[in-house]
Formats: sequence, C-alpha cells, structure tokens
Amino acid sequence: MTDPAQHADGAAPQPFEDPVLSPPVDLGAALNQMAGLVLSRETVDTALALVTTLAAATTAGTLGAAVTVVDEHGKRSRAASNAAAEQADALQYELDEGPCLTAWRTRQLVRIDDTTTDGRWPRWNAAVSALGVRSVLSAPLLVGEESIGAMKVYCERPMNYGPHDEHVMRLLAGQAAILLANTQSLAEARRLSRQLTEALASRDAIARATGVLIATSATGEQEAFATLAAAARRTGRPVHDVASALVAAAVARNARG
Repeated sequence: MTDPAQHADGAAPQPFEDPVLSPPVDLGAALNQMAGLVLSRETVDTALALVTTLAAATTAGTLGAAVTVVDEHGKRSRAASNAAAEQADALQYELDEGPCLTAWRTRQLVRIDDTTTDGRWPRWNAAVSALGVRSVLSAPLLVGEESIGAMKVYCERPMNYGPHDEHVMRLLAGQAAILLANTQSLAEARRLSRQLTEALASRDAIARATGVLIATSATGEQEAFATLAAAARRTGRPVHDVASALVAAAVARNARG
C-alpha cells in the first residue's frame, strides 16, 4: 500500500496546517471589511481574491479555493487561491461536469467526500483524483433566484468537510455573490451611461448639421434631415457620422474665412 505521506513521485508533500494551531481567522471582520469597500472592477477582484483566501484558511485541510462565474461570456474562474484550484476548475469547464457546475445549475450546496468513490461525475472525479484532489465542497452564488456561479474548496484528504465547513462556505459564497452582483450592476450602469452619452452626442450632431443645411440651403428642417438620411444611405454610414462630418466641414470653412 502506498504511504499517504508520499506523493506519487516519492517527494514528501507539504504538511497541512493544523487548524487548531493555525492563526485564527476573524471571518466576521474580513466580511465587514469587504462590505465597506467602494466597489470598482479592481476592488471587486481584490475582494474576491480575499474571499478565496478566506475559504482556504477557514476550511481545515483545504488545498485550494476558487470562484466560478457563469455569464454570457461562458464559464470561467474569476478568482483562485492557487494553480491547483485553477486546474481543477478548468477540468470542470472542459468536461462540462463536476460539483461546481452542479452547484451552479441546481442552486444547491454540493459535497464530495471522496472523488475515488463518488459516482456522480465519473470523468471529472477520475481526472482530479489523479491530481490528488479527494474531497470537494461547492456552494452556489445566488443573487435572488438567479445563480451566477459557484464557490468551491478542494482538499487532498477524503472525508475532509463537514457541517461547519458547509456553513462557512454558504457565508463566503453569499459575500462573493454580493460582490459580483454589485460589479455587474456597476458595469450595466456604466454601459447605460455610455449609451446615453453617445445618444445625446448623436442628437446634438444631427441638430447642428440640420441647422447648417437650413442655413446654407434655405431648406426646412424635415428636408434637411432627409438630406442627411439620404447621404447616410448612399455612403453606408450612420446618420450621426454624416452629421458630424458635415458640421466639421462647416467649422473648417468658417475658420478659413
């Protein structure tokens, strides 16, 4: 029988920290610190990295932790505590199966006690058990009724996680979901602001171009806009681009005198 204290290559593994002897992690203080952040894309990424670090530190024996986001861009790891967690995540995306994706799809916490005996995701279990992952705990990231991803921790020991770890993971997943929901709201607000700015600029350019045509051609407002629209169709350009070019040309003529 292989000595569990040795890796397959014969090298001694790094010892797990004893949770009793490890420095205590003030989970409440860390969560309060994150809740007080002024959110931006950068601070959210920093906070998510802190969440994964907390997950690894507060669940005994954890090898690595990561946060998966599922959106219109696909499935990806938004934060990971180390390369081992990233690799285990990547296998889930590649095989389209695993506890993280199931937690996301079902909106339920998922636990694997031993990847060598669990039969729910045979391809993924076989792949990660070969990498040394034996137990997993994954919690969905819930925003209201919507599941936007999952958070998970990986361990080299079987039967590693219990009810206390499940409680901690739900707390941390809830915090990660809040952070992601806020950054998505921030991105949406910026997108709408950009669209409004562009719309106002477009309206202003068209109004100015219409005024130029009225002044130079002694035509009415409707006829001036029809002229802009016809030029746009003829050149295959948006009306506001044609309008901006016309205004720029008029300004240049006036500057030349």
